[in-house]
Amino acid sequence: MPWYDEAIFYHIYPLGLTGAPKLNSYGEPVPRLNTLLPWISHIKKIGCNALYIGPLFESVGHGYETTDYKKLDSRLGTNDDLKNFVSECHKHGIRVVLDGVFNHTGRDFFAFQDIKQNRENSRYKDWYCNVNFYGNNSFGDGFSYENWGGFDLLAKLNQHNPDVIDYICDVVRFWVSEFDIDGIRLDAADVMDFNYMKALRHVANEVKPDFWLMGEVIHGNYSRWANDGTLHSVTNYMLHKALYSAHNDHNYFEIAHTIKYVSGMAGNRLKLYTFVDNHDVERIYTKLTNKAHFVPVHVMLYTLPGIPSIYYGSEFGIEGKKDRFSDDSLRPALNYEDYKDAAKSNPLTKLIAALGKIRQNTPALCYGDYKELELQTTYFSYERTLDGKSVIITVNNGNNDVNMCLACGDTKEYVGALTGERVCVINGQVQVCVPSDSGEIWIPAELYGESIEPINTVEIKKTPKSINIVAESEMPEPVKVQQEKVVIDLSKRYDDMSVEELQAAILEKMKHNGPVTDYMLGTVRENTHHGSLVTWVKSFN
Repeated sequence: MPWYDEAIFYHIYPLGLTGAPKLNSYGEPVPRLNTLLPWISHIKKIGCNALYIGPLFESVGHGYETTDYKKLDSRLGTNDDLKNFVSECHKHGIRVVLDGVFNHTGRDFFAFQDIKQNRENSRYKDWYCNVNFYGNNSFGDGFSYENWGGFDLLAKLNQHNPDVIDYICDVVRFWVSEFDIDGIRLDAADVMDFNYMKALRHVANEVKPDFWLMGEVIHGNYSRWANDGTLHSVTNYMLHKALYSAHNDHNYFEIAHTIKYVSGMAGNRLKLYTFVDNHDVERIYTKLTNKAHFVPVHVMLYTLPGIPSIYYGSEFGIEGKKDRFSDDSLRPALNYEDYKDAAKSNPLTKLIAALGKIRQNTPALCYGDYKELELQTTYFSYERTLDGKSVIITVNNGNNDVNMCLACGDTKEYVGALTGERVCVINGQVQVCVPSDSGEIWIPAELYGESIEPINTVEIKKTPKSINIVAESEMPEPVKVQQEKVVIDLSKRYDDMSVEELQAAILEKMKHNGPVTDYMLGTVRENTHHGSLVTWVKSFN
């Protein structure tokens, strides 16, 4: 089986973690990447066997406005530093996946600079989308071009141009030959051309066995991007949203519905990249109303179908709230010395380490079939079955303990992997007590490995010192917003529709496939990016 089927990812935003300056002076390289070398042992210690790190290459500021795809960002060091870093990861059995920002470049990229200098005579004038020398842009260059997300700082590459495709494919080959990486996460994959991604998949198949391509996709039918011809996997933003909101709302039906919905379009064979936070969204510890829900959230992250990922610092329970004009609070600098003993002293980190070890020693959590056993708003049980043996997962987001009586086949005894509790099977059923705000992974005794060490999850409820849990009686009444009906002009091309028209068109198409739930409505209303909506509406049959 490919390595990524059993991967547990650790995600690092390196410019943030190393405390690099916000703007690049393009001066002498400063080897900040070397400060991450001690983190490799931490990554291994908490049970992760893969690292997604990026962006890494020369850029203007936050890393996604690339200046040079073949040079490590000067604020992080030299190419030799990156080569050494990947080598050290491999020595610890950790695969390395880099951020591939191939949808757009920065304005300092050589092709864009050539257009600025030579205008109509530039050999690169067709490397970008809709370059118009009769227009202008916010920088006053005397020509306009298509950007990404409304930011002229990010010039959108023309992915239909064979020269662009060849160049980016050569970049991938260079990254493998120079740094020996194991995969690439494609930034903004949901607005990339499909033939462009097929070319990247062809290169992936060429450069290294089991080379992994994963794409950032927010909305739409995931199977359009992740299949045998394009990418191996995509980000499961639907489950990301469900994991925290279902706990805040005490509604496990949302998670159960999301699993069925995603499975229906992606199939059971596809393993999506699952996460509870990353460099673009608020920290899970900030999003949770009840911090003790950190336990059931992560029990589900590690046991539901998918490839789990932990964003650096969240295993310590650090907070991070998204600001309107800056993501800096989501991408902080951390001093390794402050956290080097966390796997022993911090209950949250101990939980993550325990879950990592459990998943590594329990193949059913990677390959087993998924099935619901019992579902209520505040408690939920499901199983992962492999070779006729079922691992049972129980979670409880309520304020009271819950007793569950669950069918479990011919297994005679189960062991709680987190607590070490043993329960006998009577008449094909097992009865377990799930404490409030907790979760457990029940493994058949004959499959329970000695390397799995129980922990005390009760500690986690005591960890936060200043949690303000608002009582329901104190919470403000939700404000209902009257949505103005949008008339869809069917004669318009999707590309020419407004954001509101695209949202209405998507909802109309959803109605033909069945009832539109509040969750589905919310995901459409939350997406206001024109390019993403165009791709989404085109994904319907």
